Amino acid sequence: MFELRPISLVVGYMLIALGTSMTVPALVDFASDNRDWLGFVRAAALTIFTGLALVLAGRAPAGQSLPGLSLRQAFLLTSLSWIMISVFAALPFIFVGADLSVPDAIFEAVSGFTTTGSTVITGLDTIDPGTLLWRGLLQWAGGVGIVVTAIAVMPLLQVGGMQLFHMESSDRSDEKFLPRMTQVARTTGLIYLGLSLACALSYWAGGMSAFEAIVHMMATVSTGGFSTSDQSFANWNSVTLDVAAIVFMFLGALPIMLFWPAVHGKPMVLFGNSQVRAFFMITTAIIVILTVFQWASGLHGVWQSLRYAAFSTVSMITSTGFMNTDYGLWGPFATILFICVMLLGGCSGSTAGGVKIFRVQVLYLAMVSQIRRVLYPNGVYSARYNNRPLPDATISSVTGFLFLYLLTFAGSGLILATLGLDMTTAFSAAAAMLGNSGPGMGPIVGPAGNYSTLSPPQIWVLTLTMLLGRLELLTVYVLFLPRFWRT
Repeated sequence: MFELRPISLVVGYMLIALGTSMTVPALVDFASDNRDWLGFVRAAALTIFTGLALVLAGRAPAGQSLPGLSLRQAFLLTSLSWIMISVFAALPFIFVGADLSVPDAIFEAVSGFTTTGSTVITGLDTIDPGTLLWRGLLQWAGGVGIVVTAIAVMPLLQVGGMQLFHMESSDRSDEKFLPRMTQVARTTGLIYLGLSLACALSYWAGGMSAFEAIVHMMATVSTGGFSTSDQSFANWNSVTLDVAAIVFMFLGALPIMLFWPAVHGKPMVLFGNSQVRAFFMITTAIIVILTVFQWASGLHGVWQSLRYAAFSTVSMITSTGFMNTDYGLWGPFATILFICVMLLGGCSGSTAGGVKIFRVQVLYLAMVSQIRRVLYPNGVYSARYNNRPLPDATISSVTGFLFLYLLTFAGSGLILATLGLDMTTAFSAAAAMLGNSGPGMGPIVGPAGNYSTLSPPQIWVLTLTMLLGRLELLTVYVLFLPRFWRT
């Protein structure tokens, strides 16, 4: 066995921070004269106590220092930290008025922290403010965690081609791992706070109350999708709010680190990025297709079709999951298209889920190179991404990831179908969980429904699928290899 103390130390500090954050919704409920604040206090005490125990267990003996994290420790830390935080984040849902079962509470917490946005809670319009705020806080914190993991950790682990996004100034040695995370977290935090402030002000100016604006801001910039209403954005039926949501959902799905040079006089670093351009073109094409489809089918007029198509497309491709209309009623064509959009996802280095645009680009470039080699066997062809040569190792990594992604999608869908769900519900739910996009399709888990009626076995399958999708599959699957645990 390898050294576990550094992992215990990091996870312990994370739990202390999580427990401390539980005091915020506790204060909100206390100020609202709601006794649910006691449930948050109990959950906070248990979480902080466990965190302190892990910190004490992970401390180095007097006069010694802990070694740097190895690659195997980084793999374990990535998965274990997300699992532990999700489990303890579920405690308030058990202790407060929501009174969820253990499977449902963990599902809700995992959905929040992975910014999936699926829910098992009904009656959101009348639920206590502390619980609504806690759901928003989970997504907001999860969004930062996702970006830091994607930019600082995944490239180091060379998961699914993520080495393409290795920072120029980074050092791959173990000793540089935590300082690099600190650097990324600091820059990410500043950009994230700026987007959050602008989004909250936009919602407040558009007609939401201050509380609604803050909760929806947390769910928007994190591309999470939790709302304060069962009807999501349809509750306000406001073009102004829809436009604000579209803008900030789209921004949330862009590589967040590219905003830094963009605001420092180098906008082409962001807008000239190959992945960003492809994401914009794909999103625009789908909006046009769905607008024409609605109008030609007689569902809505031209401008209403454009409004619903733009909001729904951006919401799904960014894996946010907000809705301003029940697009589940648009028929089989829209259903199939939205499932594909769920799996596709946004840009790497963002809070969005899905396969990620860059992997589709890499697969396309590899296909073009292979076709050229077949046509001209004596030629020398090198695929390039963002004007840089594309290593064969990256192509192999992306190809393997995509195969495993589709295999996981098919396996999850088949298991859900075996557990009693119809095929549309099973596979759309699998796509929604794996792509971390929230609502599925059909009357049960579609935009007008939720996951509250599913059985515990179905809930556990979906919870695991959410974690697999958010942690890029290989980060979790590698832990099941016996070789991983050998010294």
